[in-house]
Amino acid sequence: MLFKIAISTGDPNGIGPEIVIKLLQKIRLENTAVLIVGHPGVFRFYTAPQPPFRQIQLVHSASGIDEAGIYMLPPDCDELVPEPGKTGGHTGAYSMKCVEKGIQLCMDLQANALVTAPVSKEAIQLGGYNVPGHTEFLAQKTGGGDVLMMMVSDTMRVALATGHIPISDVAGSLNTGLLLKRLGTLHSSLVNDFGIKNPRIAVTGLNPHAGDGGVLGREEIEIILPAIQMVRDAGIDAAGPFPADAFFARESPGKHDAVLAMYHDQGLIPFKSTDNGRGINFTAGLPIIRTSPDHGTAFDIAGKGIADPDSMVAAFELALSLSHNRYTSKEPQ
Repeated sequence: MLFKIAISTGDPNGIGPEIVIKLLQKIRLENTAVLIVGHPGVFRFYTAPQPPFRQIQLVHSASGIDEAGIYMLPPDCDELVPEPGKTGGHTGAYSMKCVEKGIQLCMDLQANALVTAPVSKEAIQLGGYNVPGHTEFLAQKTGGGDVLMMMVSDTMRVALATGHIPISDVAGSLNTGLLLKRLGTLHSSLVNDFGIKNPRIAVTGLNPHAGDGGVLGREEIEIILPAIQMVRDAGIDAAGPFPADAFFARESPGKHDAVLAMYHDQGLIPFKSTDNGRGINFTAGLPIIRTSPDHGTAFDIAGKGIADPDSMVAAFELALSLSHNRYTSKEPQ
């Protein structure tokens, strides 16, 4: 079976094009077609004076691709000239047009998965896209229900109950119904995407010491524990709420198949401290497979040729692995 992996190239003024080019130099293409969504001029800018050693074929449709190789599909917008390190609405709009085309390829079953290079949240807002980032945009465009941000590394999977919201809004955003949806989505993804038959899920508390019996906050007693008990009654192996600091320091996330953290930094600080530069952002709950590296546009080093592609490579490898799990009997035409 030929697997088709689409890659949106990210903000053209960031490190996205560079890490995509470096990715192409590292991956094996056996039974794999790589569909790069971007304009050729952006690639020429970042590969000058030496082109990538692998041939890239320019196409305008993925429907006829039936051989392994590297293909480039331009997005539905005008070409631009990169200015490394600069933020602007035109680059934000360009990067999201690439994402849109990648999503459509997956929704039309012309690609098995989408790997997204980093975009700038500021630039996409300036470009007219009123979304916080990739995850929310993907949910809108695919009609995904309860989408879940999950960070994946060789040793840990960390999902987030709340995503890109101010810390002052976290407590007010938590409720038992939300956690029931998050735990259900996480369990389903672990089973269907990662092939784990009976996944074990750990749940962290919100407050220091998981509330310490209600002395430091009652969210654990009134919101989190009831959700855990309900999903356990439904057959999901969930445990907690654990004090987050002690859990990540001593409880060992490796004893569980995934952790549901209550907010962004609670989960991502320990994750990024241990991912060895190969962390991956996976969006669970979508009708398509989407992965990305766990870093941003890095405007400060854009155009210098020093960006590390390891996280992008890991994101591609995970997208391919999940495609095997999800599409072994459903090949795009």
